[in-house]
Amino acid sequence: MKVLMINGSPHTSGCTGTALAVAADVLKKEEIDTETINLGGKPIRDCIGCNKCKKLENRCTFDDDCINSILQKAETADGFIFGTPVYYAHPSGRILSALDRLFYAGSRLFEHKPGFALASARRAGTTASFDVLNKYFTIAQMPVASASYWTAVHGNTAAEVQQDQEGLLTVRHAATNLAWLIKCIDAGKKAGIPVPVNTKTVWTNFIR
Repeated sequence: MKVLMINGSPHTSGCTGTALAVAADVLKKEEIDTETINLGGKPIRDCIGCNKCKKLENRCTFDDDCINSILQKAETADGFIFGTPVYYAHPSGRILSALDRLFYAGSRLFEHKPGFALASARRAGTTASFDVLNKYFTIAQMPVASASYWTAVHGNTAAEVQQDQEGLLTVRHAATNLAWLIKCIDAGKKAGIPVPVNTKTVWTNFIR
């Protein structure tokens, strides 16, 4: 079993990376492997709504950044953690660009797999960012691993984040619950419980 973690910060070992490392330690103790994708500082295209991905097999038409590589890894992942720093009370632009394309081109790869989001801030904006990232889970029929509080850490440096005992505790609780969900889903599959098959989406808007 494996969890794919996406670090939406340009800093590999910064505040967000520190929180993700804590989650990884918990999952390791639960005998679940992890892999961290650091979005880093390289450009990531936005989704342009071209719909060309509909003719591809869970791939984006643009192949000049990390998105298709992540989609390939998502196919074999059993769970996910999305981490972001807070910029202007909002997730980083790079993680939003990445997740927009990942879920638009390959939502099937995420369906019915559990995950959770975490946010890192110096002071404020964590819950707003947390809410934004959670919407990716809930639109893709993904169980969300909750915790004892919202999964957010505070600090201006990695060392300061390590002092946020309550914040890191919520990350540990969420990671423990994520491991439990993954194991429950695995046990269900082995017991012959099928994955839900829902009817095709009916697209409507507010004028027809």
